[in-house]
Amino acid sequence: MAGVFCLLLVLFDAFQTIILPRRAVGRFRITNLFYLLTWKPWTLLAQLVRHAGRRESVYSYYGPLSLILLLMVWAGGLLLGFALITFALGSPFRDQMLQSGFLTDLYVSGTTLFTLGLGDVTPYSATSRALTILEAGTGLGFLAVVMGYFPVLYSAFSRREVSIALLDARAGSPPTAAELLRRHSHEGADAALSILLTEWERWSAELLESHISYPLLCYFRSQHTNQSWLSALTSVLDSSALLIAGVRGHEARQAQLTFAMARHAMVDLAQIFSLVPIVNGPDRLPPERYEELYGLLCQSGVSVCRDGHSYDRLRELRVLYEGHAEALAAYLRMPLPPWIPAAQRIDNWGRVARLRAQTEASNLPETHSAQAIATLVEPHHDF
Repeated sequence: MAGVFCLLLVLFDAFQTIILPRRAVGRFRITNLFYLLTWKPWTLLAQLVRHAGRRESVYSYYGPLSLILLLMVWAGGLLLGFALITFALGSPFRDQMLQSGFLTDLYVSGTTLFTLGLGDVTPYSATSRALTILEAGTGLGFLAVVMGYFPVLYSAFSRREVSIALLDARAGSPPTAAELLRRHSHEGADAALSILLTEWERWSAELLESHISYPLLCYFRSQHTNQSWLSALTSVLDSSALLIAGVRGHEARQAQLTFAMARHAMVDLAQIFSLVPIVNGPDRLPPERYEELYGLLCQSGVSVCRDGHSYDRLRELRVLYEGHAEALAAYLRMPLPPWIPAAQRIDNWGRVARLRAQTEASNLPETHSAQAIATLVEPHHDF
């Protein structure tokens, strides 16, 4: 009975994790217990590394390594389950070393599960022969499913990271709502911003579908230290909330759709790990930072609404997702992005924009040209 229970537990958990295309349920699943017992010690180990970049590298090893270890746990459970069944049958094997017992059962189970077929220990009863065939088929099927599991995971990871990399030129690194709107404040940028929000609405839906089916992907880190799927999702929610609450323009309609989809993804992913929203955390946008944010947007040419209630509307929208984002950030050790860039620095986008501004200034009359080039030193100027 213990062997049958062990087999059913492993097979059902592997089925829910790999094959079932929906959220797995059950508190006492092997996968849940595995990550519960391994993620916390791993974070404590990573905290011993003082250098931020190296510490992020330690975190990045956990996702792929945990996948390998989880497969080993499943394989060990199958091996133990079949060994317990054969032991209950009286170890019906002929051993050339003239030994029998549970160790022999483990050895036979291992060679059969991994389809080695060495032949030094052979079954001599009909039941043990049938069980050997069943275990060999299970092992072959297990290896086939595992081989198909890796491409699916890394394909979903690659699709996720492409959009995160593209966000670097559109919202900075780490991405911020202020930088996203500032870089889309030029003439005719409304359409480009609407297209961008449409793309991130679809990205949020794909993130929800893939990461609910394969929660392991949540532990996979991005290529760069200051980028993550959580910071990208949070910055999109921040930007959408800002457009809805206090920015004029027709792109606010698309912002509502993007906000709804992105919030759905944020809440459901937090529920996967049974995380309680953090409601008493530090305020990401206190009133003084809010005034600085709106000053920056006005200086960049963004049409803002200052009716006296924009901050209250924005705060109501933030309540809908920030608690879940804070809980995920604390659990996954992924920092949330600020609303405003911490320091003005010239990145790749800034260098290209400045060169383009010089090209446009060279085509102006001499009096206007000097004035246009002089504006290049303005850190908040949008090109």
